Amino acid sequence: MYRRSIKSRVRLESCLAVSVAALVFGMFAISDYYLLGSTRELYLLLAMRIVVMSLCLVLAFIIRRRGGYSRNVWLHALPLWIFATGIILIVPLRPESLSTQVTAVVVATMAFYLLMPNLLTVVTFASLYLNIGFLVSAVLFAEIEPMATLRIALLLIMANVVGFCALLRLENLQRKQFALLHEERDQNQQLHKEIANRTSLEDQLRILAELDALTGLNNRGHFMKLAEGLFQRSQLDKVPFSLFMIDVDHFKSINDTWGHAHGDRVLTRIAEACASSLRPMDVIGRFGGEEFVVALPNTSSEDAQIVAERLKKTVAELSSEGEMSELCLSVTIGIAVANPEEIDLDSLITRADRMLYAGKRDGRNRVVMCGKGMEEE
Repeated sequence: MYRRSIKSRVRLESCLAVSVAALVFGMFAISDYYLLGSTRELYLLLAMRIVVMSLCLVLAFIIRRRGGYSRNVWLHALPLWIFATGIILIVPLRPESLSTQVTAVVVATMAFYLLMPNLLTVVTFASLYLNIGFLVSAVLFAEIEPMATLRIALLLIMANVVGFCALLRLENLQRKQFALLHEERDQNQQLHKEIANRTSLEDQLRILAELDALTGLNNRGHFMKLAEGLFQRSQLDKVPFSLFMIDVDHFKSINDTWGHAHGDRVLTRIAEACASSLRPMDVIGRFGGEEFVVALPNTSSEDAQIVAERLKKTVAELSSEGEMSELCLSVTIGIAVANPEEIDLDSLITRADRMLYAGKRDGRNRVVMCGKGMEEE
């Protein structure tokens, strides 16, 4: 996972490092000219530098497009070996500049370790090839003393140890950082999941707390909360406010005859019918048992009468449906319209409840408002 995460960054950094190193390697042709003049050795050095620089620039382009040491590690190793070969070949062509070349090899070794990210194994083998090849060339072509060879070898060993430890430490730190970031990301995802689960549970609890489990309408407590807000706003805006109390006629006989399961289905269908007959701004709730309550903001007594008649008719039409065909369903509705001096919702509910019981005493299947009845036979 770590290798995949840094794949694009390694491509870019390797491409830049190889390109810059190739240009620097080519620029040293200027010092070759001042040291050698127009000689055969100069032209050989120029040819070698041009070949090394060209190959490395081509490889830098390929690395940028197709690099990735998890599959194409040779693409990252090849430029290092080409550079190392070019540096080694300078010794037989310019043996008199050995002291300068030692510095160049040390710098190149450190550059291999520090400029090629996350390629510790590749860099180590390329550095060993450079250092061993340089020592062999120095012994063969510069004819250095054994003691000088030992000093150069110790210097190169020190450069490799320092570079290796620096790159190893850097890679370990990067991997630990990635592990911590990955762990933090996992914890954040887990936290998001827990938050989502908690939100879902809160929504479910809110639904359970606000809705009636059987009918899906607002339960009594939540209805009172919503209706109170609508009532207070109507009083402030000085607009009419009406309230229905609805009772299913002869519901006890339905339960006794058909059973409570069938009675529950009847209540559910009536609740759906009532909700579908109301306007979007109206609020309906189950008040208890077979009673429902409706708050109608900005509704005059005439409009409330029309809505109640439509609701009563919709419930009566349920008797024409399949499983309801053997029942004669009807509801009695009591209507109360808020007075300007009305101070609370409870008094309005009490008046609507009185109208409801007046309708039930007068034979049910009625809409009753303020002591005035309207009978549907």
